[in-house]
Amino acid sequence: MSSLSGKIALVTGGGSGIGLGVAQALAAEGAKVIIAGRNAAKLEVAAATCGAEVAACDISDRDASAAVVADIISRHGQIDLLVNSAGVNIAKRKMAELDPADFDKLIAINTTGFYNMLHHVLPGMRERGDGHIFNVSSIAGKRALPLAGAAYAASKFAATALGTEIGLEEAPNGIRITNVYPGEVNTPLLDDRPVPVPDDVKAKMVHPEDIGAMVVAVAQLPAHVSVPELIIKPLYQEYL
Repeated sequence: MSSLSGKIALVTGGGSGIGLGVAQALAAEGAKVIIAGRNAAKLEVAAATCGAEVAACDISDRDASAAVVADIISRHGQIDLLVNSAGVNIAKRKMAELDPADFDKLIAINTTGFYNMLHHVLPGMRERGDGHIFNVSSIAGKRALPLAGAAYAASKFAATALGTEIGLEEAPNGIRITNVYPGEVNTPLLDDRPVPVPDDVKAKMVHPEDIGAMVVAVAQLPAHVSVPELIIKPLYQEYL
């Protein structure tokens, strides 16, 4: 029996991309998975691929995210695993063309949304003295990259800092936080690239199931083991 059998896992951004890949991997190992996202119809389609429950929610809305967490705890008793995977980018991402409204949008979802979920989930984990959180940041949250854009890099650097700082604070409470730094991943987020990505390039990228496999592997480690950072990138992509 998998060590994840019966675990309650909440995955944000679970309607597609990395979130869906992680949700499928966790479900395959016996976890009870709840996928959250803004698009209820997309969530229902995704949920059918892995038997997940659906929680329509805009994580940038603090009250809405609180309600989702409270509902899950009321029905399942606790949340053992949180995967913060929701994320967005925009096409006009260079500073010279960046709309302030788009900057605010990326911070609201990629950073404040992560904070909201951490804020609501951590109290229950503290009470139990156990829990594991995966924050899906980006290589652009460790190294500023022109392709990522100013707003995305800023939002992901902030998400990285949240995970690192809170991981240090919560370790004495038995809570592990793993920041995940994907490089180029073949997800719908590529649709917002300024220049379309050819299919042959997409094929060489990391795929959501690759990240799902790594999250499962780390989640299955014993409670006394912590993996603070996990970098996963395509072989072709430099990491300097």
